[in-house]
Amino acid sequence: MMDTQLVLTGFLKRAERYFPNKTIVSRTSDTMTHRITYAEYAKRTRRLADALTKLGMTRGTKVGTFAWNHHRHLETYFAVPCAGAILHTINIRLAPEHIIYIINHAEDEILLIDGDLFPLVEPALPHLKTVKHIIVMRDDTVVPESSFENVYSYEALLAEADENYAFPDDLDENLPAGMCYTSATTGMPKGVVYNHRSIVLHSLALGLAESFGVCERDVSMPIVPMFHVNAWGLPFAAVNYGMTLVLPGPMFTPPLLLDLMEREKVTVTAGVPTIWLGVLAEQEKNPRDLSSLRLVISGGSASPKGLIQAYEEKLGVPFVVGYGMTETSPLVSISNYTTEMDDYNKDERLDIRATQGLTVSLIETEIVNENGPVPQDGKTMGELRIRGPWIASEYYKDERSSEAFRDGWLYTGDIAVLTKEGYIKITDRTKDLIKSGGEWISSVDLENALMSHPAVFEAAVIAVPHEKWQERPLACVVLHEGATATKEELLQSLEGQFANWWIPDDVLFLKEIPKTSVGKFLKAKLREELSEYSRS
Repeated sequence: MMDTQLVLTGFLKRAERYFPNKTIVSRTSDTMTHRITYAEYAKRTRRLADALTKLGMTRGTKVGTFAWNHHRHLETYFAVPCAGAILHTINIRLAPEHIIYIINHAEDEILLIDGDLFPLVEPALPHLKTVKHIIVMRDDTVVPESSFENVYSYEALLAEADENYAFPDDLDENLPAGMCYTSATTGMPKGVVYNHRSIVLHSLALGLAESFGVCERDVSMPIVPMFHVNAWGLPFAAVNYGMTLVLPGPMFTPPLLLDLMEREKVTVTAGVPTIWLGVLAEQEKNPRDLSSLRLVISGGSASPKGLIQAYEEKLGVPFVVGYGMTETSPLVSISNYTTEMDDYNKDERLDIRATQGLTVSLIETEIVNENGPVPQDGKTMGELRIRGPWIASEYYKDERSSEAFRDGWLYTGDIAVLTKEGYIKITDRTKDLIKSGGEWISSVDLENALMSHPAVFEAAVIAVPHEKWQERPLACVVLHEGATATKEELLQSLEGQFANWWIPDDVLFLKEIPKTSVGKFLKAKLREELSEYSRS
């Protein structure tokens, strides 16, 4: 057999050759939606690679993006790794401290930033140690005023670059191609590096009927951000398979998403449950024609059965749940039905749909406890561990790797059971992270900040149910004897230290916080005692 390399250059060349007239629909503002063909896209991507190379990008250079879902971001997805450099997609929702940390830790040399997001990054610029050039992505060539010396217009650079730039043909499939950072339980985010081989294999897997089953005939709209595990790999797969791609751009709303689905005849779309709750509410108020839609993919956190049922029964759209992590590229499992479910009743099928699904081809999963792998009984719990060709083997330059990667497996920290059919069902987490709208919030970081307030003696932060966001943080606080503090005062003390969506929705003042025998906060008991607490 020939020893050919699995590299992303092949995806771009395939789109150029076989799908030159297919369309990318890209919304960049409320007043601007672009329509470009894959032929035009490829030329722009080559121009970008040429422009970045002229700025000093070489093999191994880290190039960061701070951007929404649009065609310029998609151009970086191929211009950077196909030239042998490494694309680092930065989560725009992180707190400033974390943004500074990951840019410095990744050692980004070039940043590409959306014009409307530039004010978020500007205060961080004096703290960035390795950044040499900043490129501002706008529909025009205006460059914002900045104290940073080397700031360029994206479109101006492309206008002067070569659309015939030739990508190197000697790339190794094990060469790093991309980076994403995932939130840590404590401390700073952790970096994951993807190589060409892992991205190629993951993209091909998305075309399998047992996973997303995407193909050239699809019109795909990834709502999940392109900075969130590469929009679950859909942009890479779209270019390879020649799908029409709809990129919803900045500050979208449920009405806008539904309008795009109807107008562009979207067939496949993906996002977190919070998105689907909002879209459902809007569709019930102002229905659109969704007859083109064949698949809604939900991930990032558990999807309520009621939500799944509403899509499948009221809207007539298959609604599947996927499971994955930044460390897994992310697809691990998906709740598609097998022929075994043909004879299941409605409730049994809904139970299957609400699981994290059946492990996809090429990936191995096990749920293990002190007795080894658990049986498929739907009851015996253990920690989910994963291995496979698109699963990370370590964190980037991080001593915390040893906590998660052992014996050739990634230990996820998720507690799960296996159903009798072999489907994964997450039941709890080993650590007390809070997942709000598909994003992690660290309870420990919030607790430490609260306990730095002079009036606070003890603080524990737990997750409580929320109608829209699935979970929200609730702060439980014990004050020092004789001290006083209001809820507003404590929450205000957190502002500026964390992103706004990290701030707890409420503060409960307690006489004491239950503890373990060694003095640790007993959060399980606290959650049990407050199980009826819910804010919507």
